[in-house]
Amino acid sequence: MNDSTRAQGWAICIGAGLLALLFVIGILNGSYWALALPVAVLTLFVLGLAGWVGFTIATIQVEPDPVPEVLTTDAPAPEADDASEPA
Repeated sequence: MNDSTRAQGWAICIGAGLLALLFVIGILNGSYWALALPVAVLTLFVLGLAGWVGFTIATIQVEPDPVPEVLTTDAPAPEADDASEPA
């Protein structure tokens, strides 16, 4: 792992910590926006993922598998045993 990757990791940690601090301060101040913004972002993210999955399923091009070949064996077909039939 190189130094730029570690720097990016620390930047993400610091950013998440600052956002958490702002969230807690907003909650303690009784701000409506402290709850509304994270809920809106999370809701839009989940709806975006659902839309992407639906679009992917709707537009995927899949070729059906070819018809499987019927395998035959070289063994002769079983014949009825004359001894098992009643006389």
